[in-house]
Parts: sequence; C-alpha cells; structure tokens
Amino acid sequence: MLKIQKTEYQNKTFRLPVALVEKLGEAAQKNNISMTKLVIELCEYGLENLEESDS
Repeated sequence: MLKIQKTEYQNKTFRLPVALVEKLGEAAQKNNISMTKLVIELCEYGLENLEESDS
C-alpha cells in the first residue's frame, strides 16, 4: 500500500546578504528546484560535514 510521508515544517526568518540570495536563486533555477529545497539540502550537507571543535 502506498504510504505518503508528510514533512513537518516550521517558519523561520533569516537575514542573508543580497549577493548570497541572488546566488541561491541562480543555483536553485539551474537545478530546477525551489530555493527552500536548495537551502534545506545545503544546510543538511553542511551539518553532516561540520568539523567538530576540540572544546
């Protein structure tokens, strides 16, 4: 049986430099995905590859 999984979202507001928003928009358009999806993917990748500090 097909089971559709629903992702829960929460709205947050972040202030980003204009140049970065423009780059994100271009990258999303080139990859034919939404900016939201792109930001989620980049954040997940960054967190998975974040170096742990020694402290």
